[in-house]
This record gives sequence, structure tokens and C-alpha cells, in this order.
Amino acid sequence: MTRVMQVEVSMKIDTENLLNSILDSLSRIEYVRPEDIPDIDLYMDQVTTFMDSRLRTTTRNPGDDKVLTKTMINNYAKNDLLPPPVRKKYSKEHVLVLIFIYYFKGVMSINDIQVLLKPITDKYFGGGGAFDLEAVYQEVFGMEQEEVELLKEDVRRNYLKARQTFQEAPQEDQEFLQKFSFICLLSFDVYVKKLMIEKMVDDLAGHMTAPDKKEKREKKE
Repeated sequence: MTRVMQVEVSMKIDTENLLNSILDSLSRIEYVRPEDIPDIDLYMDQVTTFMDSRLRTTTRNPGDDKVLTKTMINNYAKNDLLPPPVRKKYSKEHVLVLIFIYYFKGVMSINDIQVLLKPITDKYFGGGGAFDLEAVYQEVFGMEQEEVELLKEDVRRNYLKARQTFQEAPQEDQEFLQKFSFICLLSFDVYVKKLMIEKMVDDLAGHMTAPDKKEKREKKE
């Protein structure tokens, strides 16, 4: 086998290992089940410890990154994302809201998360009915496993598409350029979905403010 052929085989193996690593990481995305969350109220230190133990593998640098800090929790409460604790203790529902925030904050602003979560917490937090915040959480995150498998197929499709690009580029540049293509495809997908999320949040915000404007106008009249 010539040196050029050896390099080509090595590069292909490295890239396929990268793909397999990405797919494995998708499989390891953790879903915190409601029954995994303690039914007793927790102090802030206990909340951060629980979140860290269950979601650390989803961070970019598991050895260094913090899933949640005291400062974050205080900021969420200050910005009305999280209902205030009762006697410095956080309920199971508080933890559920924090999990929503954890996933949202990677793609949404604090203001957008507030718009999205406020109707949920206003209506279902501490409701105590048959359909409560836990039921909302269960319904949404219950779709996770099926969605992960669909995401894997989409990642594979983009990977194969990227591998077909830059066939005429210099051999020594192909590996980098094809990885660049792969990242661009994934980034475009994220960009489009982020635009869709922002438009839907803006629509929700419009529907939420319309009654407020009407009420203020009626009071003025």
C-alpha cells in the first residue's frame, strides 16, 4: 500500500470515528424522568448537586463545566423564569422548570424562555390537578427516544452528503474541507430551527400582550 493510500485510509477511519462518537453522544443524552427527582423539597445545594449528577454528561467539558450554579438559580428567579422557593426550599416542580431552562438556554434568550415558560408555570405550577407541570414535562420529554433516533439518521445523511463534497480539492485539504461542510450543514439546520423558534415565541408574545393592551385601553376609556 502506498503512503498516499495509507493516509487516505487513516483519514477515512478518523472521520468515521468522529461520526460514531457524535452518534454515541446522541445516545447518551440523558432524560431525567420525573420519578428520578426526589419527592421531598430540596435546598439549593441539593438542587445543584442533583442537576449536576444527572446532566453532567451533556456538557461540553464534563470535567469542568457546571450544569447549574446558585447564581444561575437566583438569576432565573429574578427574571421570573422560576417561581420563588418556599422557605428556601425547592420542590420537584422547581427542578422540572430548571430542566426546561437548561435545555432552552442553549438556543434561546432569557426573555424568550420567559415568554415560553410563564404561561406554563402560571397555569400548571403548584396546580395539584390531574394535569399538572409533571404531566406537561412527561408528555414533552417522553418523545425523546424516538426523536434521538430520527436525529441520528439526519446526522448520518448530512455526514454522507458532506463526504461527497470537495472531491476536486487537493488531497491534503479534503479531510478538513469535508469536516467544514459537515459543520456547515449542521449549523444551517440549527440556524433555520432557531429562526422558527424565534418566530413562534414572537407569536406567543403577541398573543400574550394583546389582552394586556386591551385591558389598559379599556381602563383609559
